[in-house]
Amino acid sequence: MDLQDQKVLVIGCGISGMGAARLLGRAKADVILYDENDKRDAQEILGGLPDGTKAEVILGEWSRIRIGELKLAVISPGVPMDIPMVEQLREKGVPVWGEVELAWQMGHGKVMAVTGTNGKTTTTALLGEIVKNDTAEAFVVGNIGTAYTEVASETTRDSVIVAEMSSFQLEGIVEFHPVVSAVLNISPDHLNRHHTMENYINAKKRIAVNQTEEDTCVLNYEDEVTRKFGEEIRARVLYFSSKRKLEPGVYLSDNVVYYNDGTENVSICNVLECNLLGLHNYENIMAAVACAVSFGIPTDVIRNTVTAFRAVEHRIEFVTEKNGVVYYNDSKGTNPDAAIKGIQAMTRPTCLIGGGYDKDSSYEEWIQAFDGKVKLLVLIGATREKIAEAARGCGFEAITFADTLEEAVNICATEARPGDAVLLSPACASWGMFTNYEERGKMFKEYVNNL
Repeated sequence: MDLQDQKVLVIGCGISGMGAARLLGRAKADVILYDENDKRDAQEILGGLPDGTKAEVILGEWSRIRIGELKLAVISPGVPMDIPMVEQLREKGVPVWGEVELAWQMGHGKVMAVTGTNGKTTTTALLGEIVKNDTAEAFVVGNIGTAYTEVASETTRDSVIVAEMSSFQLEGIVEFHPVVSAVLNISPDHLNRHHTMENYINAKKRIAVNQTEEDTCVLNYEDEVTRKFGEEIRARVLYFSSKRKLEPGVYLSDNVVYYNDGTENVSICNVLECNLLGLHNYENIMAAVACAVSFGIPTDVIRNTVTAFRAVEHRIEFVTEKNGVVYYNDSKGTNPDAAIKGIQAMTRPTCLIGGGYDKDSSYEEWIQAFDGKVKLLVLIGATREKIAEAARGCGFEAITFADTLEEAVNICATEARPGDAVLLSPACASWGMFTNYEERGKMFKEYVNNL
């Protein structure tokens, strides 16, 4: 689509929206940036665009948007696709893309895309490192921190783009076509946005909607939803499993990750030689391996990268040890299933900090996963009463409340004894108290280091 001198609406002025606006500016489009927050500073928003970009900012009043003049609308991931303004655009025949679709349409190269409820960031980061060690033109983008739109104009036919995709981003794709996709697992999350589990699952499945028989979709055999999904898609399916040998597939046996191509087993690595902790991380390793071998990357490159790779920030990240107590930052545990993985990785009596924004999750399964490891649960945020009620219903009574994360850290430091662990793994989003989980994790580390 030639967008030069065409009016393109960008809804949302956050990281993704601004990335989209900058990319559109480079395409010489006439950009209209819209944000419903009329308290934003229009001049500050315009200041985030390169000189020479044709752009205007409209805040608050949707009625000021002249829909009939638009060539295209680009929706930021944080904007639901089922709200009236999006429906109005579609009724008027305006194409509606997510920012991932815009980047894919305006970029070049081959894409490897990763989604799933949990493990996306670690898997994407590891796969990105594998690709960087095999090709000169590698980009790691998406939900991991760098907007795809920020690098799309730098890509060439030789580029390989490794993209972490959220359900929000996948809702906005139209022709986006990864040559390798992966769905790591699916468990309840973001139901306040998607309304039903079926909608959430369908959003995740969209990662493979445009793939053909020449492409590969990597799926978790031990997840009932993804295993069934493998029977529905056109792409070649490569499963990974932590519980059984697969022929073909990638599997874990006696702590060794193997790749079976249908005829022979190739040993990739012993997970005990890796720097990632816990079974969930071994699954992340297998998913990255499966993606890499599907793309044709040599096994020695994969092996060397996997064994050298270290955990990403905010995912069961070791912070420090003080007075014999170890502190872990798992701020990326933003839902109960992710937080279960965090507590399962602990090998010491643990003071656990949880709570935050309510995404309509239930917490009983998380509480039950404490399995005698949690000596104290310190709750913060909007969900603290809801989680406390769930905990008491499961027979867990060692609960206290804190008004701030700093207070929670101080309580844990007081109650923990040498040989214990303190773990921030909230099982909730950070909104309401923090801008995002990264800020929450950074503040946790700051409070811990200041003890």
